[in-house]
Amino acid sequence: MSAINRRSVLAGAAALAGAAALDTAAPARAIAAGSAGRDGAFGPVTVLPGDPRYGDLVVGNNARWVGRPESVRIVGTTEQVVRAVQEAVSRGKRVSVRGGGHCYADFVFNPDVQVVIDMSAMNAVYYDESRRAFAVEAGAVLLETYETLYKGWGVTIPGGMCYSVGVGGHISGGGYGMLSRRHGLTVDHLYAVEVVVVDRNGRARSVVATREPGDPNRDLWWAHTGGGGGNFGVITRYWFRSPGATGGDPSGLLIRPPKEVLVSAISLPWSELDPQGFTGLVKAFGGWHERNGGAGSPYAALCSFLMMNHRANGSVGLLTQIDATVPNAAKLLDDYLHEIISAVGIEARPVTGPVGEHGPMPDFFTPTRLPWLTSVRFLGTSNPTLTNPTLRGAHKSAYLRKNFTDTQIGAMYRHLTRTDHQNPSSMVVLLSYGGKINTVGAGDTAAAQRNSIFKGLFQSFWSDPGKDAENIGWTRDVYGEVFAATGGYPVPNEATDGCYINYPDVDITDPGQNRSGVPWHTLYYKDNYPRLQQVKAAYDPLNVFRHSQSIRLP
Repeated sequence: MSAINRRSVLAGAAALAGAAALDTAAPARAIAAGSAGRDGAFGPVTVLPGDPRYGDLVVGNNARWVGRPESVRIVGTTEQVVRAVQEAVSRGKRVSVRGGGHCYADFVFNPDVQVVIDMSAMNAVYYDESRRAFAVEAGAVLLETYETLYKGWGVTIPGGMCYSVGVGGHISGGGYGMLSRRHGLTVDHLYAVEVVVVDRNGRARSVVATREPGDPNRDLWWAHTGGGGGNFGVITRYWFRSPGATGGDPSGLLIRPPKEVLVSAISLPWSELDPQGFTGLVKAFGGWHERNGGAGSPYAALCSFLMMNHRANGSVGLLTQIDATVPNAAKLLDDYLHEIISAVGIEARPVTGPVGEHGPMPDFFTPTRLPWLTSVRFLGTSNPTLTNPTLRGAHKSAYLRKNFTDTQIGAMYRHLTRTDHQNPSSMVVLLSYGGKINTVGAGDTAAAQRNSIFKGLFQSFWSDPGKDAENIGWTRDVYGEVFAATGGYPVPNEATDGCYINYPDVDITDPGQNRSGVPWHTLYYKDNYPRLQQVKAAYDPLNVFRHSQSIRLP
């Protein structure tokens, strides 16, 4: 938790300390009282060029994108956001919004932006009794959200692994994580959202939109269940309550994570991985997910990442987690690992060096039982790509409904073993999907991809700006060749299902790279795009909130 949240929690807890011994709900109310009141709320603070703080506030996780705004407005309340937006609109200034700073593309930091609204000080997490839902302000990051929800009430949301990703963009883009095969996407538990919008008269105001059928703003809620950030307004907070949850006990209103998980990390050396073994590895991963992609599978509690770094890295890796409380969890995990490893025909080793985005994990060669929150902290923070401020990145994504073909796997192998490119941080990562995610209709939320079994992430990280062209070119080459049969992109069809808006791809709008004939918005949103455009017209008719891949006005 941030210092602001910690102080508010402790203040509320102290005030109710006497009652806590008599009322078991008191600790939850203590956190709610401290955070909801926002006593001594932060800000607003305006940071201008020349201020020592400016450089920290105009770049995110990807050092390729550095802004030069006229000002950065750090806000602490919804009212402050309304004032900041109104001032910018009245002065004709282009606005963008920063949450956790993890956008892969230039949506926040680009030359056109004049005012950046920084949400990082709006990071409270609390139970809102009036809505019977958990409120999470948009500036909170994932780890502090998990910590507060779990410590306060024993609940969580099925969000992503990376500890410092901001909630604002993660949720609105349909964020998912290691619990999603069991519990669905984060947005499947979204009850309401508060957004600062601008009407056709240029007036800024806050709107709360819920999933209630009779809510006149329900379409705005729907648009934030996968429509992506920066499209409709400034998200200031979310409320979470699982569908069908009843009663007044907060601990029963949102999903409960497993008490413990089993975590496994193994590596396979490139020196022993020939084309046949590599094909067997990828085929085994994809084939297993084809057979175990249903919500009713005993493996719905398992999530796995096949991390195939370039040969220069020395090895590829397989990171796997399973709910340790499900029946026969250890055997299920052992059977999974055996199936994948036996298809390769070489001996697995401990992860003694970096693999994927993670650092060494030698202690997890033998599956290790961990308390759930301990595993979240470990896996979320053992990622050097989140902490190295020099890193630049290129990223592309794919939803997979079927396994890769031999031709596609051959393309991966060729590019991962190229000798004219020797970056150990160039990689293809395959990530578990499906399960409970696929029980929701494609139009029930804005997250349209509801029948995929795993995802693909093609990416490269580097530090030297002089190597931009090489690394961007490698990422384009491997991705374009893998999906060459459909114009270089994973178009929605029987085998693939488009791209993930939370992994935005700067090339997707370029017909020179996207030769599929399928527009970028169909790759991201499929048939949900026209409805998203209608929401845009209703809530951002002046197109105040826009970026290079934002929802267009109809």
